[in-house]
Amino acid sequence: MEYNIIDVAVVVGVFVLSLLSGMLGLGAAFATIPYLSLFMTNVVHEVQPVALLLNGFTAAFSAAGFARSKLIRWRDAFVLAVITTASAPIGSLLVQYVPSIYVWVVYFVAVLYLAYRLFKPVKSSSPREPSLTLAALLAIPISILAGFLGVGPGFLLMPTLILLGYEPKLAAGINAVAVCPPSFSAFIPHISTMKISLGFVAILVVTGSIASYLGARLTAKKVPSSALKKIFGIVIVVMTLYRLLSFFI
Repeated sequence: MEYNIIDVAVVVGVFVLSLLSGMLGLGAAFATIPYLSLFMTNVVHEVQPVALLLNGFTAAFSAAGFARSKLIRWRDAFVLAVITTASAPIGSLLVQYVPSIYVWVVYFVAVLYLAYRLFKPVKSSSPREPSLTLAALLAIPISILAGFLGVGPGFLLMPTLILLGYEPKLAAGINAVAVCPPSFSAFIPHISTMKISLGFVAILVVTGSIASYLGARLTAKKVPSSALKKIFGIVIVVMTLYRLLSFFI
């Protein structure tokens, strides 16, 4: 099997983006979809199946990285995983009947609010115990919105967990587990229609998985929680601007 310079660029890009995603406890789809779209012309049969498969594996390996440092509350993670898996398909169905402009308005408002709260200085006070009940309730509309937009719920769920009182590194670990199952369930319908070399997909999955695990270990050992909040705030602002610009390009 021969590979060209474009294939190498795709692999290198997936490694870098998966490393960043792993640091934040995310699957790589939110970052790799726009990148893969630069090299793959068919969104439905090339970009989406690759991104979904990457999302599932990178989230799983990111979770493994955080688990090594005991940065996952497994009960919370499994509860949220069940909710995200059950709720996301609702958005996929409703989007067929709701004008997309309304969905994007809600999306931009939600992201801007979350970014504002992540950058807002926190007044020193005694830490509060995070509420799993509230996190579970909020995970429902977050997952439905993610289904509307065709993305994983992780990059909206992660800052929500932080704002609910979860320590940022713990939120990243929980988030990595919660976004794993929806990725694989969403990938299944693409199996019979995807138009890309399975060998190349395997290379991307292995590359992304290794990078995501390394990213999680980097966060667990080296990255302060305060810095993690700001990194995530910057990431969601950049991705939102990209989405906004895509309407005019």
